[in-house]
Amino acid sequence: MKKYFVISALGKDRPGIVNQLSKTILDSGCNIEDSRMTVLGGEFALILMVSGHWGAITRLERQLPLVEKKIDLTILARHTESRAGAQDRVPYTVDVVAMDHPGIVNDVADFFASREINVEEMSTWTYAAAHTATPMFALNLTVSVPSSVHIGRLRDEFTAFCDNLNLDATLEPARN
Repeated sequence: MKKYFVISALGKDRPGIVNQLSKTILDSGCNIEDSRMTVLGGEFALILMVSGHWGAITRLERQLPLVEKKIDLTILARHTESRAGAQDRVPYTVDVVAMDHPGIVNDVADFFASREINVEEMSTWTYAAAHTATPMFALNLTVSVPSSVHIGRLRDEFTAFCDNLNLDATLEPARN
């Protein structure tokens, strides 16, 4: 029976981290099912879900403290299960761009949370606007909209919400 294990790792960025972690996972008899990795400032951050039979997951779990010390990372891990399919939910992509200021993520997250819409993925970044160098902020979300939600009404509410906060935004079906 397939078991699942989620691992997060954080540490100083340097070449070879992904190689060392993926080798440990492979050598334990596990498989990487899903992952996200990025470098933020000088820090490396990774979260991944691995699968394997219970013995392989146990071998991997026992290896993590050694790997943590060997490659100088902070590693957290926990057992999980396969995610149940969300047949009553439809994925939508949200893109927001605005002049950078505190609170944008919280405002947008609150809009969706208050409607029982789950944020599945999020990416944010800042950049300087062309010609003016104005600090800009961009936000990309994937949200799961319940099929019972009237999407036209949701889009209208979201547009009014963003207009009120001076956010340029779109809400479109996800194209996977």
